[in-house]
Amino acid sequence: MPENAKPLPSKALATAFWLNFIWINVSEVARYFLVVRPLLRSHFPDQPQIGAMNHQIFAIWGVWDLVLILAAIGFYWLWLERFGQSLRQLIAASLAFTLTVFGLLWIGVANMGLAPFSMVLAALPLAWVEQLIACWIVAWSIRRYHPSASIRSM
Repeated sequence: MPENAKPLPSKALATAFWLNFIWINVSEVARYFLVVRPLLRSHFPDQPQIGAMNHQIFAIWGVWDLVLILAAIGFYWLWLERFGQSLRQLIAASLAFTLTVFGLLWIGVANMGLAPFSMVLAALPLAWVEQLIACWIVAWSIRRYHPSASIRSM
């Protein structure tokens, strides 16, 4: 380990992970069942398999959520350590992450004709709110369990 390297703050990371694990999974499922699935079914009425749920789909969804959570925590941690934990930085970090991950996903899906563009307009703001809260959870975990890493307070 290099001399200037700091040890990983395991309690802060674990807290950020588990709180975001709960939050992001609940948010993803709620957004899907309350917004995305109804819009998909109304856009593709002749496709009854749209929005089907089974063990394979839930397993893939679990992998997606795990990758999303790990990427979000890593991204937010680095952003907040570099730029501080002000509300402005939470908004900027969550907006950058949302547009990169969900923006690319939904624009690509809509561009291929697999979803209406109206769904992008409904899903993206909800994804951003999800990620703003996820970013706040990371900032809270840093302040709570690793205060020496805090550059600026909120």
